[in-house]
Amino acid sequence: MPAHPEDLVVPAGARWQDLAPRLRRILDPAVARPGPAVVVATSGSSGRPKRVRLAGSALRASGEATATVLGGHGRWVLALPTHHVAGLQVLARSVLAGTVPVALDAEAPFTADAFARAVRDAGGRAGEGVGAGVGRVPLYASLVPTQLHRLLAAPGGRAAAARLDAVLLGGAAADPGLLATARAAGVRVVTTYGMSETAGGCVYDGRPLPGVLVRTDPVDDRVLLAGPVLADGYVDDPRLTASSFVVQEGRRWFVTGDRGRVRDGRLEVLGRVDDLVVTGGHKVEPRDVENALRALPDVRDAAVVGVPDAEWGQVVAALLVPADRTLTPLTDLARLREALSPALPRHALPRRVAVRDGIPLLPSGKPDRLRVARLLGGPAG
Repeated sequence: MPAHPEDLVVPAGARWQDLAPRLRRILDPAVARPGPAVVVATSGSSGRPKRVRLAGSALRASGEATATVLGGHGRWVLALPTHHVAGLQVLARSVLAGTVPVALDAEAPFTADAFARAVRDAGGRAGEGVGAGVGRVPLYASLVPTQLHRLLAAPGGRAAAARLDAVLLGGAAADPGLLATARAAGVRVVTTYGMSETAGGCVYDGRPLPGVLVRTDPVDDRVLLAGPVLADGYVDDPRLTASSFVVQEGRRWFVTGDRGRVRDGRLEVLGRVDDLVVTGGHKVEPRDVENALRALPDVRDAAVVGVPDAEWGQVVAALLVPADRTLTPLTDLARLREALSPALPRHALPRRVAVRDGIPLLPSGKPDRLRVARLLGGPAG
């Protein structure tokens, strides 16, 4: 997939004010196709980041479908970096809505106070109309789980999040306990699933956006996605484009790196294909172990990976963030396995554990599983 001379290549740290004029032209349906598109890097959660080329038609289809599902276009709080697809989409949706995003300082750490100020500036649920329409414009935000957790831990953050008409939550699997806490606080959370190759989230609360199709491969349960939101491909990598974007029965599909199942039209993502831990012949979903760990009162957060082992092939290893520094150390493996035994089968119990102040994250907000594996004594990837 070659680049176009006028493609908008989004650099790290890009300011939305600098991107908006060119993005507005790319999103204009009157611009002749093929024409300039947006080039954005993947998060790098599965290795080296790849450069994805997104046509204006894909971004526009995603933004319009999002507005349909949420109940209308609105104003957005920009709390994510614009050089990743989730932040870029906040800007694209703002362009489509004719509204101006309220941006947090991209150079400063994300805090509940900064987010609350942005919501106050935007008007929240008491705000007035911002575009050409009459009346109040809905206010939305797109966040990753770590950000939502920080908001819920602070009274001002909880109140600010509850003032939003919707919070799109993506970038990483959402812990059920986090979702329950948010919804109990009055936060309208919409979980999203997607990636750079699908112009961001294309499955909301398990259901595909209008125009999007989802199915799973019958052999390995790999998730495949189709629809107008698909990217053109990878810049200057025709081989990867050909293997990742396939035509089957006359329809173009993107082959994801995730496993899942579809029941009654709803997608349940089981985890990454390459994250599955096979220990002693048993298959373990890291997400199941992470959810069980977060349900323990001593654990605030967790990341689970498989690390090589001479006897078992792989063993389940967990990096833990304690809920309270004064609690009994979580590195007492026997006690930890005993506490988890009612929730997990024996082969899924961790055999290696380490404690840190936080889970290493990629710039996109996703857990950095390669670094987690290194911290737990596994391969660097």
